[in-house]
Amino acid sequence: MKMTFYGQFVAGEDHRAIRPLIQKNQAFGVGSVLDYSVEEDISQEEAEQKDSRGSCVSAAEKESIGKLEKNYKAHKQFGDHGGRVTGAHTYFYADEAKCDQHMETFIKCIKASGGSSMDGFSAIKMTALGRPQFLLQFSEILVKWQRFFIFLASQQGKDGMEALEQRLELKKSIDMLDWNSLIDDRTNTSHLLVVPNVKLGELEPLLEKFTGEEEKQLQRILQRMDILAQHALENGVRLMVDAEQTYFQPAISRLTLEMQRIYNKEKPVIFNTYQCYLKEAYDNVTMDVELSRREGWHFAAKLVRGAYMYQERERAGDIGYEDPINPDYESTNRMYHRCLDCVLDEIALNRNANVMVASHNEDTVKHTIQRMNELGLFPTENKVYFGQLLGMCDQISFPLGQAGFPVYKYVPYGPVNEVMPYLSRRAQENRGFMKGAQKERELLWKELKRRLASGELLYRPVY
Repeated sequence: MKMTFYGQFVAGEDHRAIRPLIQKNQAFGVGSVLDYSVEEDISQEEAEQKDSRGSCVSAAEKESIGKLEKNYKAHKQFGDHGGRVTGAHTYFYADEAKCDQHMETFIKCIKASGGSSMDGFSAIKMTALGRPQFLLQFSEILVKWQRFFIFLASQQGKDGMEALEQRLELKKSIDMLDWNSLIDDRTNTSHLLVVPNVKLGELEPLLEKFTGEEEKQLQRILQRMDILAQHALENGVRLMVDAEQTYFQPAISRLTLEMQRIYNKEKPVIFNTYQCYLKEAYDNVTMDVELSRREGWHFAAKLVRGAYMYQERERAGDIGYEDPINPDYESTNRMYHRCLDCVLDEIALNRNANVMVASHNEDTVKHTIQRMNELGLFPTENKVYFGQLLGMCDQISFPLGQAGFPVYKYVPYGPVNEVMPYLSRRAQENRGFMKGAQKERELLWKELKRRLASGELLYRPVY
């Protein structure tokens, strides 16, 4: 297996085994984003338990807001990545000690990423640092709070507007960012989010109270993130927090934002990931860009198209909520370029933002370079990075590196039995890459014939 599929797309089993490949790529001007693949989800047993208890909806929510958002409820048929949802390996939550082990693995990854002449990057997964069920519940709270704002705005005739354009006219005018700031993740969440119960004539919590243990889980996730960020600073590495399923993502993004507020004051250390196949991607990007501008920290983003499309659509269809994914590939392309242009404009405006264009699409890469030229953004500024998966689209990565653009390979590593399911999901979600593989074979054959004809069979990089 290591001589075939694994050898093509995985760098090695541990951080020591991958060092030769990292050094080889760097000789061609291509850096590495190290990724020890760890993915979490709700276990089926836990989902069944939650399903039987009726989740965490309160009477106030039922009376005042309506039914529970189905996509933020544990469902036993989608309790894991088994069954009808294919392709992703799952590390189920065991206990806090296991989360600490995941943190130690990420620390090794960070240290392996440091000490390079290029900026070092390391990828982490938030669901490996805490109990997924907590992230699910926290996501529901955040989404419900935003939906409550949208409901109030609609009562003032502000519906149908862009997220940042909606404002509530109270004693003073407030927008979505002001509204979101009312939730402080470092306070007691159970004291927040109350709504009127018309029948009882009193305020009730939007959701049932967090237990003391759940409050501690929030603090432990933040503490682990804080430790990882400190190691990143010490080793000159930037952390990329991977995006995950939509039912986890609001909590992941909010906790990432909390870290950005602390560690991105002087330079971009923490990068959040935005999945542009989501209908709400542009609103998420523009709100976070505006928040970073108001609070004075460096916005840092990785833009991807997305990696959970089939699972998300099947789950939405089976459970019965709106598909969160854009209707087709062209819609996703337009969303990607719209988000990208927003960030590039912000970089040109004040040089206080960074973006990694994580894409295998040649048109997107060409669009980025064209926009950089139009805006006067130079590769040497290290504000715009490019990224592709290891083993894919080398015909994009290596010419960019040789031309002086900061470009990186996303380098998964780990034991075969842990990494292969991760790659299986990549194959499921990116079937269109086979067309790119055909083109890459044609380019390789053309280059081989050129070298044979010119007597330059061996090549030494100039970088």
